[in-house]
Amino acid sequence: MSQFVDTAKRCLNEIQQVVAQLNENEMNALANEIQNAKRIFIHGEGRSGLMGKAIAMRLMHANYEVYVTGETITPSISNGDLLVIISGSASGTENFSQKAKASNANVVLVTANKSVGDDHPSDLRLFIPAATKQRLPHEPKTIQPLGNQFDQSVHIVLDAVIVALTTDQQEEMKERHANLE
Repeated sequence: MSQFVDTAKRCLNEIQQVVAQLNENEMNALANEIQNAKRIFIHGEGRSGLMGKAIAMRLMHANYEVYVTGETITPSISNGDLLVIISGSASGTENFSQKAKASNANVVLVTANKSVGDDHPSDLRLFIPAATKQRLPHEPKTIQPLGNQFDQSVHIVLDAVIVALTTDQQEEMKERHANLE
């Protein structure tokens, strides 16, 4: 077996271990937040932000009104909206959460940091039990560098929520796919 195929299989096995520990109630709550949101805003820094953009694109395909924070066409968040923050460490996310809450929006924090306190201004937390670049004591061991395991897990987990919400929308999603490529 090739060292590259073997490495890919080890990475997949690590992601399977993360997924096996997910809290189904948290995922159901996230699905409900998505379905009930007037508009959805996605925030993340660095690679978490890139995963967020991929999820925003999927939500757009699923006919949700979705925006990515920091983009020039992103409007103000307001009552009935949902802010999804993706951050392995959750550090520095309080400011975004507070601004969203001040505008009467709901906030979901997707994080690997299980020590985020109840004082964090989010309505829901989706805990992804994956390794981040901090390598905190509660995080699993991984062969992957930095926050790769968290990033990959976030993509799989959030995409799975969208797949479950859109099982009967394949043709409509295809119609909303970009055609200026």
